[in-house]
Amino acid sequence: MPKEVRLLAACGAGVNSSHQIKDAVEEEMKKRGHNVHCDAVMIKDVNEDMLNKYDAYLTIAKTDLAFTPKIPLIEAGPILYRIPAMAQPVYDNIEKVVKEVESK
Repeated sequence: MPKEVRLLAACGAGVNSSHQIKDAVEEEMKKRGHNVHCDAVMIKDVNEDMLNKYDAYLTIAKTDLAFTPKIPLIEAGPILYRIPAMAQPVYDNIEKVVKEVESK
């Protein structure tokens, strides 16, 4: 099995949008043959130390983090619309990062 890639999604309460993205991304990446784990948290809890434990951050809304993340940021909001044409490019961007991490 490929190396587990760790992703983080965050939303206001850490229970709705971020969990929808978490579930959708884990399911889609599994279909594509990747071992991905995504955590869902409250945006207020995201800090530099937390992000350093992940391979990519799946953003839902533009948020000023007050620091520059060292990992890729991927705008994942379009997944929430459940329109395949909008979600597909997001999944492709995520897969690109996943493949880069797996190749290390």
